[in-house]
Amino acid sequence: MFATFIFLLMVVVTVWMFFLLPSTERAAPHDGQTNVVLFHGEVYPQSFLIEQDQLLLPFSFVKEKLDPYLYWDEPTQSVVVTTRDKVLRMESNKLVAFLNKTPVELRVPVQEVEGERYIPYAPLAKLYDYQVRYVPKTNVVIVERAGEAIQQGTVAAESAGESEPLPLRTGPTNKAPIVAELQPNAVVDILQEESGWYRLQTEDGIIGYLPEEAVTLSEIRRVASPLEQGDQQKTAWKPLGKKIALVWEHVVNRTPDPAKIPPMAGVNVVSPTWFELADDQGTLLNKADAAYVRWAHQRGYQVWALVSNGFNPDWTTAVLSDYRKREKMIAQILHYANIYDLDGINLDFENVYLEDKERLVQFVRELTPYLHEQGLTVSLDVTIKSSSERWSMFYDRAALAEVVDYIAVMTYDEHWASSPKAGSVASLPWVEKGLQGVLEEVPHDKLLLGVPFYTRLWKEEKQADGTVKVSSKALSMAQAEAWLAERNLKPKPDPQSGQLYASYVDPQDGATYKIWLEDSSSMAKRVALVHKYDLAGIAAWRRGFEQPPIWQTIDEALHKR
Repeated sequence: MFATFIFLLMVVVTVWMFFLLPSTERAAPHDGQTNVVLFHGEVYPQSFLIEQDQLLLPFSFVKEKLDPYLYWDEPTQSVVVTTRDKVLRMESNKLVAFLNKTPVELRVPVQEVEGERYIPYAPLAKLYDYQVRYVPKTNVVIVERAGEAIQQGTVAAESAGESEPLPLRTGPTNKAPIVAELQPNAVVDILQEESGWYRLQTEDGIIGYLPEEAVTLSEIRRVASPLEQGDQQKTAWKPLGKKIALVWEHVVNRTPDPAKIPPMAGVNVVSPTWFELADDQGTLLNKADAAYVRWAHQRGYQVWALVSNGFNPDWTTAVLSDYRKREKMIAQILHYANIYDLDGINLDFENVYLEDKERLVQFVRELTPYLHEQGLTVSLDVTIKSSSERWSMFYDRAALAEVVDYIAVMTYDEHWASSPKAGSVASLPWVEKGLQGVLEEVPHDKLLLGVPFYTRLWKEEKQADGTVKVSSKALSMAQAEAWLAERNLKPKPDPQSGQLYASYVDPQDGATYKIWLEDSSSMAKRVALVHKYDLAGIAAWRRGFEQPPIWQTIDEALHKR
C-alpha cells in the first residue's frame, strides 16, 4: 500500500512539475542562425557578411525587401541602383563605383559567395529610406523602414520579484525554451499579441515572448529617415493654376520654320520629335533645332524633346539588354538636353518585345535621375491596355509611373490604318474605357490624355467574290473639311462614337466612303474627360493637323472656371 502511495505521489509530482513548472530549457536565438538579418521582426533566410568592418547585405534581401527595382546587369556583371535623382553602379570585384558617373571608392566590392551575391551597404545608406543597424553583441543586423510606427514597452519591474530577470521564450507558453533573460525596465519593441503573450524584439535584436502582464506599454517609436531633406521627392513641374496642354511637333527631316506656326492658345508644352534610335549600339539620330527652342521659350512654351526607339524591336532589345549601350544612349540625351536648353524629355518607345518589359523600366529608371538632376521634366507615352504584346503588354505602366513625372496615354487608333473594319480613330466610349484601364495603374495627376487631331477617310469597295475591301488614308482637320465641302456633305451626330459622321457613295465606282470627324465638339468632349477624372492635362498628336481655332476650344474647355 505504502509503495503504491509513493508511486502515485511521484506521478502527481511529476505531472505537476511537467504542467505547472516553467521550462528551464535553453535555446539559441533565431534557431541558431548566425549573421542574422531582421526585417519587421522576421529573420531573413540569407545571412549578411562583415568584411573590413563593412556590412554586406544579400542581393536577394535588398531586392525582395528594400528595392524591387534593384537591377543585375549581366553583360557588365554590375549591380545598378536607381532613385529619383541618382544612379549607382557597382561592378563585381571592383573597388570603384559610379554615382551619377562620379567615381566613388569602396572599402569592399560587390561579390559572390557560395552562389549568393552580396552588396556593400555603405554606398546605399543615403539612397534608401531605411535605418540599418548592426548589433555586434548579438551579430544581428536590424533593418527598419523610415516612418514606421513601432509600439514600445518596458519589462515590468514588479513582475520580476527582487529585480530578477525575466525569461524571454521562443513561444507563447512557459514551456517554451528560453532564448534570453530581460532585466526589469528593459525597453522592447512589441511586434504582435498572441494568446496573452507579446512577441517582442529586444534592443539587441533577439526575438521572443513575454506574458502580457510582464510588459508595460510605453511610447510609440517612429523610425527616423536617414535621408537629407534634399534627397526627398521633388514636385514635378506643372503650369501655375493650369492643366498641361502639350502638342507634339512631328519632325521628319527638318524642324518647321517657327515663324510659320500660328498662335496656339493655351499651349504650354511643345514636344518636337527630334531624337531617334539609329542602330543597335545606342546611337541617337539628332534633328534638333536651337532656333525652335528659342522661339518656344519666347512664347512661354516648355520644350520636351521626344526620344524614340525608332519602333525597331531588335535594336531596342540590343540596347536595353546592355548597361554600356543604355549608358551611351543616356549620355547623348543628357548632352542634347544641355546644349539645346531643353525643359524636358518625352520618351516614345513603341513596338517593343514583351521580354523587354523589365529592361524598359530599368532604362527609364537609369535615365530619369540624371534628367531630374538637371531639373528636367520626364514624360513617357503609353497605349491603352490590350492583349497585344508589342503594342500594349510590354508597358509596365505602374512601374514606369513611379519613376517619371507624367504619362501620356495615346488614346487613338481604335481603328488603325489597315483595320479590316471602318470606324472612328478614337470614339469617345472607347477612349473613356481605355482611360479607365490606365488609371488602374497610373495616378490621375500624372496622366495626360492623348487626343488626335486627325481622322481617317475609309473606302469600302465590293469585290467580285462578294467581299468588301477596306482601305483608309489619314486626313487633317482641314483636309477632312475640304473633302466634305467638295461633295456638299453635312455630317450628322453619331451617338455611338460621340462624333460627327458622314458617308458618301461615289457615283462613278460605287465605293462607299465613311468618315468620323475630329472638330470642336469632339475635342470639347475629350477635354471634359480630363476634368471628369482630374487628369494632369492633354497631349495632342500632332501640330499641323488641327484647324487653328481648335486651340481656343481646348483652352476654354481645359481651363473653364
